[in-house]
Amino acid sequence: MTQGPKDGGGADRRKRLVADLRASRKPARRTDTPERPVTSGPAATARAFDFSQLPAFRQLGMHRAAAEMIGLDNPFFRPHDGVAGATTTMDGTQADNFASYNYLGLNGHPEVNAAVTRAVAQYGTSASASRVVAGERPIHRELEARLAAVHGTEDAVVMVSGHATNVTTIGHLMAGEDLILSDSLVHNSISEGARLSGAARMNFPHGDLDTLEALLAEHRHKFNHVLIAVEGIYSMDGDFPDLKRLIALKSTFDAWLMVDEAHSVGVLGATGRGIAEHFGIDARGVEMWMGTLSKTFSSCGGYIAGSKALCDYLRATAPGFVFSVGLSPALAAAAIASIELMEREPDRVRRLAENGRRFLTAARAAGLDTGPSAGLSVVPVIVGDSIAAATLSNRLLARGINALPIVFPAVAEKSARLRFFITSDHSAEQIDRAVAATAEELARLREQNTGFGTLVARARQMG
Repeated sequence: MTQGPKDGGGADRRKRLVADLRASRKPARRTDTPERPVTSGPAATARAFDFSQLPAFRQLGMHRAAAEMIGLDNPFFRPHDGVAGATTTMDGTQADNFASYNYLGLNGHPEVNAAVTRAVAQYGTSASASRVVAGERPIHRELEARLAAVHGTEDAVVMVSGHATNVTTIGHLMAGEDLILSDSLVHNSISEGARLSGAARMNFPHGDLDTLEALLAEHRHKFNHVLIAVEGIYSMDGDFPDLKRLIALKSTFDAWLMVDEAHSVGVLGATGRGIAEHFGIDARGVEMWMGTLSKTFSSCGGYIAGSKALCDYLRATAPGFVFSVGLSPALAAAAIASIELMEREPDRVRRLAENGRRFLTAARAAGLDTGPSAGLSVVPVIVGDSIAAATLSNRLLARGINALPIVFPAVAEKSARLRFFITSDHSAEQIDRAVAATAEELARLREQNTGFGTLVARARQMG
């Protein structure tokens, strides 16, 4: 949805868009003598290196032409001028910010910044090598001990990317004779790890533990290891699973359970220790706790918390750890300082919970579709159309409210939405203003029948 340059090429792009829309309605032409592909020579070389001919890239071009035709600015990749908290500044203009993972307002905190400064002075900005060879620093093990204490586990292992943590852990632990059972709305990193592993994979409908139980009963005996993968708080819908029942199921069927706590640490539980604290269960009943450092802990990277045996095994053998540089000492310092602040100031967690409830209550009272959100760190407003969702985001920004759209293919087209991230630093006035403006602008969009269907009709008229 990138607005193109306003030049003479716009008319040509619109013509191509109309042609593509028409072509998409026609069945592919059948032929008994298909054209022989070019496998060598200059033509093959040019085609091989011309990424603009990839079907996915051409589809992206259609999206850009469509956005240009209706004057839709790209809501993504807008640069922020400074720290993004409850407010942010873009291109010199301040806005109320609902597009940040800064759940407890710790990014930019003076104590966090001071810890980073000390770490840079002592270690520099990079570990400069894989931790296995020459990149190990005392601050790495300090952070891992602090994360293990947060989760109530024996140990933790930290990696340089949250996405890569899931990919390498699942991809390395599971194999072709194994089965992965995952909630249908788990993060892409879990799906990619499952694909890499070569294990069989089955999705169960979101939150449907009855179906999960049925799948375990039918298929558990066919496989060596079975992994159940869920999230602590689902990043698109803002709800959370029944952890007690999940533990009972995995115990009954001798499966492993992995809980991705990227959006629930710092959010769930009276002191922010996550979904285990929320349910009052012993965290050692879950084999793998995964988390990220980029949200509550105002840093960057990912980790696995669990038994000492698991963490030692991953340190020694997981490709995403062994063959990757160690976490920057500065990032480790930021995460440690953030953990200390969360533990010392539990009122931040309380304020976040209050703000989440306020937003959810107001949104539902205004008639907004918030899906199954529990009103914690993530509250979606489901629009049901990608064009309308992007337009709504732009209109809110014009009113000083920054909330980003989530559109197809990240979610189904009928589930396109704006996703509001709530923080402990949002004021009641900011929340009320955001909800009221969203309800007003969404009502106007629907009156104007703004959406993908209208775009297609307009393109065909122009053709």
